[in-house]
Amino acid sequence: MDLVIAEKNNAAKRIAEILGKPKQVKKGRITCYELDDKVVVPLRGHVKDLDFPTKYNNWRGTKLQDLINAPINYNETRRSISNAVKHYAEKSDELHIATDYDREGESIGKEAIEIAQKKNPTIPIKRAKFSSLTEEDVKEAFSDLKEFDWNLAESADARREIDLAWGAVLTRYLSLTSGRLGKAYLSAGRVQTPTLAEIVDREKERKAFKPKTYWKLWIDYQKDKKKYKAFYEKSKVFNEEEAKKLEKLKANKATVKKVRKSKYSRKPPTPFDTTAFLREASNIGFTPSSALSTAESLYQEGIISYPRTDNTQYPKNLKLRKIVEELSHVDQLQEHAEKILKKKTLKPTKGKKKTTDHPPIHPVKRPTKKLNNYQWKVYKLIADRFLATLSENSTIQSIKVQMDYEGHNYEGKGKKILKEGWEAIYQYKRTREVPIPEVKEEEQVKVVDTGSEEKQTQPRPRYTPSQLIKYMQDFGLGTKSTRPAIIQKLRKRNYITKNQGYEPTEMAISVIETLEKHAEEITQPKMTSQLEKEMEKVSQGKKTKQEVVEDSKKMLKEIVEKLEKHEDQVQKQLRKAVTRDKYLGKCPQCGEELVKRRSRRGKRFVGCGGYPKCTNTYPLPPKGKVVPLDENCEECGSPRIKMIKYRGRNYEMCLKVECPTKDSWGKSSESN
Repeated sequence: MDLVIAEKNNAAKRIAEILGKPKQVKKGRITCYELDDKVVVPLRGHVKDLDFPTKYNNWRGTKLQDLINAPINYNETRRSISNAVKHYAEKSDELHIATDYDREGESIGKEAIEIAQKKNPTIPIKRAKFSSLTEEDVKEAFSDLKEFDWNLAESADARREIDLAWGAVLTRYLSLTSGRLGKAYLSAGRVQTPTLAEIVDREKERKAFKPKTYWKLWIDYQKDKKKYKAFYEKSKVFNEEEAKKLEKLKANKATVKKVRKSKYSRKPPTPFDTTAFLREASNIGFTPSSALSTAESLYQEGIISYPRTDNTQYPKNLKLRKIVEELSHVDQLQEHAEKILKKKTLKPTKGKKKTTDHPPIHPVKRPTKKLNNYQWKVYKLIADRFLATLSENSTIQSIKVQMDYEGHNYEGKGKKILKEGWEAIYQYKRTREVPIPEVKEEEQVKVVDTGSEEKQTQPRPRYTPSQLIKYMQDFGLGTKSTRPAIIQKLRKRNYITKNQGYEPTEMAISVIETLEKHAEEITQPKMTSQLEKEMEKVSQGKKTKQEVVEDSKKMLKEIVEKLEKHEDQVQKQLRKAVTRDKYLGKCPQCGEELVKRRSRRGKRFVGCGGYPKCTNTYPLPPKGKVVPLDENCEECGSPRIKMIKYRGRNYEMCLKVECPTKDSWGKSSESN
């Protein structure tokens, strides 16, 4: 009998059903799938957690240098799973690892191997490699088993050990120095900190930006009873005198001086790698983490390929026509799929990067059951992208009409899609048509109105999820798999909030300013990117895990030495920020500061800084970030705050429970 290890239950069940007719058997809390010659045992991701020995658990009693050099234990945390693996391993002839084929999946497989070897030390080990959970791919993988990639597993474990050490050491330092402990501790890490630093630097750039006033001017002209706009040749007029002079121009006609028409083609988009997928998904309302988790659920259903990949070129053996035929049976994809099937040959676009682990993300089958709304949106995005990569170029006509209006140049611009090509399928990046009339040189057109708008220059916008993912990729921060989790962590730690992009909180700004002043390396991408390259060498067998981990410890030691050398200054900066972060306004009873506090039972509330002389308090909702609005309620005079929820709606409220403003909420004020 062969023991097959799958990463999750959904995958285990699907693999078992493809390989035969499984019988479900309970081993403790775990459902296993027994076949005639195999048994498939599901894990739940990692079955071992990394941690320091318990003697290092005392934050105050452990020196940071000791923590850097502390050994790291791999502890079995899912006993029921471990017991199931051991039970079957003892009587198995071979062990087949069928976890996701990437760094993390190989590390998870390595853990299962180590557990199995406790009962069967000499059990032969093989690897089943597949990129989709389709019958064809799974059967092919098990008929052509490969060798287990120990180097890939070691590179993943190197990252886990490095991230644990950096996260633990820097988080303890910041939290202890600032006095911010408990649930509100200050976290830091080798990837999250330079990512946060970029968000903070962008925000500081925005705050320092000095807007300049300019004017945008245009004329409205008429042709065939339809109205069109032509704009002054200078898109921004910064001279007010010039703008006012142009505003005063009044004439009934404008003369067409030049008409320029040009055609250009837009190539179809390249196949989806993980980063491109996450960026596009964020543009239709998904966070990076929710997009990836939704894609993983579709992969486990066997209807898309593995969603963690750097590849942007379909392999030559990928059966493109067969996939398109599958999509032709899906109502909302049928029309475009059938058009592509009429082509004699299918020539997909190619991206720059080609890897051999997994193909680009693509659909492999039509859904066999109804998808929920989120799953359907992601599936359709992936299917549309796939079909677009097999489609033709689009052709766009660009038209520019230069006009003379009272001796000044104005320009009308138009854009027309001559051939839709791939844009008919992939609406997410469709060219926006701009209508413009047919006119000839020297023709006079009727001017029906003039207009101007006073505007101000704007700073660069805050990072959107799409832009931040791109920045992290460009500067080597994290991996295709870890970037969504890093962004999610920054949000959960209340370092960033969504406000027309990612806005850093005051605490985040203080943390980054402190680190930039005293240990700038941890805020820069260079060192983190270098560590990523070193871990890549482990996967290639050019370096050992231990060598890379030891090198990272040396870097971390130097950073801690710098921070400890300036601890008094760091403490002063951070504690000032913590105090500022707790402030919510002035007490209406005594005038002292109101601050956020926690009761002995851990409940949040607002208390007066004048305690015990003043005992004024207000309750707070149990979850969400609390932001002072620096204004008092018009009804009762108590301070007002804004509640920012990680999930759900944001809202503003008065701190006073019995405030009449809460009557309109449609619920009792006590529930707030």
